[in-house]
Amino acid sequence: MGESGDRVLQKTEPEQQTTHSGRAQRLAGLIDAFQPAPSAPPKTLWAFMLWSVRGAWPVLMIAAVISAIVGTTEVISALLLGLIIDAAVEAGPVGFFTQHLWLVVSFVAFFVVLRPLAFGISSAANSIVVQPNVFVLVQSRLNRWTLGQPVTYFDNDFAGRIAQKQMQTARALTDVANEAINTMAFALASILGSVILLLTIDTRIALALLVWLVFYLALIRHFLPQVRARSGARAGARAQVSGQVVDTITNIKTVKLFAHSDFEDRAALNAMGVFRDRAIEFGEVQAWFRLWLMVVAGVLPVLLIGGTLWLWTLGQATPGAIAAAGAVAIRIAQMTGWVSFVLMAIYGNLGEVEDGMKTLTRPVTLTDAPGAVELGRVTGDLRFDDVSFAYGRQSGGVEGLNLHLTPGEKIGIVGASGAGKSTLVALLLRLYDVEAGRITIDGQDVREVTQESLRRNIAMVTQETAMFNRSAYENIRYGRPDATRAEVEAAARAAEAHDFIQDLVDHEGRRGYAAHLGERGVRLSGGQRQRIALARAFLKNAPILVLDEATSALDSEVEAAVQDALEPLMEGKTVLAIAHRLSTIAKLDRIIVLDDGHIIEQGTHDELLAQGGTYARFWARQSGGFLQFDEEEATGA
Repeated sequence: MGESGDRVLQKTEPEQQTTHSGRAQRLAGLIDAFQPAPSAPPKTLWAFMLWSVRGAWPVLMIAAVISAIVGTTEVISALLLGLIIDAAVEAGPVGFFTQHLWLVVSFVAFFVVLRPLAFGISSAANSIVVQPNVFVLVQSRLNRWTLGQPVTYFDNDFAGRIAQKQMQTARALTDVANEAINTMAFALASILGSVILLLTIDTRIALALLVWLVFYLALIRHFLPQVRARSGARAGARAQVSGQVVDTITNIKTVKLFAHSDFEDRAALNAMGVFRDRAIEFGEVQAWFRLWLMVVAGVLPVLLIGGTLWLWTLGQATPGAIAAAGAVAIRIAQMTGWVSFVLMAIYGNLGEVEDGMKTLTRPVTLTDAPGAVELGRVTGDLRFDDVSFAYGRQSGGVEGLNLHLTPGEKIGIVGASGAGKSTLVALLLRLYDVEAGRITIDGQDVREVTQESLRRNIAMVTQETAMFNRSAYENIRYGRPDATRAEVEAAARAAEAHDFIQDLVDHEGRRGYAAHLGERGVRLSGGQRQRIALARAFLKNAPILVLDEATSALDSEVEAAVQDALEPLMEGKTVLAIAHRLSTIAKLDRIIVLDDGHIIEQGTHDELLAQGGTYARFWARQSGGFLQFDEEEATGA
């Protein structure tokens, strides 16, 4: 690959596009869209909304003030219209322009220069400063909080549903902020200015507007809570559709292999049917709201124009006052529909925010202890002291387990399914907290160090290898993001992955290390995925190495090569290797046999064979290097 290709591959972050102007960039920089939240997300709606945009309030308030100023231009428009008409009636056709030149100039300047400028500034505040930043600010905070959740949080939900909730909540909150600024501040300033203008005409006309406003607000109060509730129900149903569809697509090979396309189609249609019902319910309340809204809006011009005409017949209002009142009435009547639909959208978005909060604001149940320290690079002394964990149940997992690994010691872990092997590793990584006892590394309790620093000291290769839909280079470099190209390739060679990576080509024509691997690495075979994972572990070079069936998907020839490569990787490291293929662990320093969460045997391969116990039976019953458990062995009898 050429020099340019190397530069592309060595990027650790995507380059930001800077096609926007420097002025727009400075405006957008008024809000720090990536600042972390100061605390956990609150459980109540308004507190959650304040938490989501904390740090951006000064800029949001300035944007609201600008929008309010723009709203007053609507009133000034009506005022100027009334002044022009009164001046025209008074001066007549001949003397109008000579007697009222400055009024005409002011009229033109306002409509051609000042009003467009005010709208332009307000538009820039919303489209450049508010909308892009608020969405990213909320999304980044929700995503950061979600990433801190324990694995059980993700085990109990759809990945697509969680992602949908993040996007839904961030978008809804952005719309609320934008519309509150762009519409509500504008409308309030317009109505307040209109009341002041009508007071200059006649107090009774202003009072008529206020009485109408009371009825309008009563209509809003009646319908919007219904809109909010039904919108929340619709959002929940929509997220369920997304979760169902994503779950099916994620497991599409299983769907195909079991010929269950019709079954998955029915499941999706059922979810879509629920969404359709919720959408119809939302549409019903929307239709009734619009009908009554138009009725109330139609009353306003009748009140204001009719009232001013009546005053004119009494000689208490000028033709300009009629025109000004008419302009105000028509503008507010038009704005009524606009504002009402915006309010309906805001309440609908609030319903979606509340729905998202149910999923996204759950407290993190596995956190760093107060005062947790950073764990430096360890020697690898591991100790399990009377450790018990049963996933909150009465049985399962491990119970009263004691195990000590000295720095650099390499042990194999053997046992039937459910014996506690994976639980042991999960507890070491602190994916769960022990229910009793403690686990220490170099004498430090894993609960008293930060999770990130703990896991930086442990490299793990699992049977179910995890791949990102990114390039092969990025997937390997995930083990150590500051690694050089040469180090990445060296790790790939050590894991017997370099040769097949060179031959990779993705659907966009990217080749070799630049080729993307597809979602969860679907473009690779199981053995290729494991070799990528091994290369990642080589690159990480952590002092503790965990191998969970790390070579199970490799053919015998490749396995032998990888086993040879593993020897220098394991040199000087503390190693825990879970295996059903006993040949992969026979040369390790010690082997422990787990059964029902207890260590029932331990020793070297030769020692365990000599004992003639469970391990010896496992070895004797191997076929092709794999363990085969009968019912008696699986139950530990």
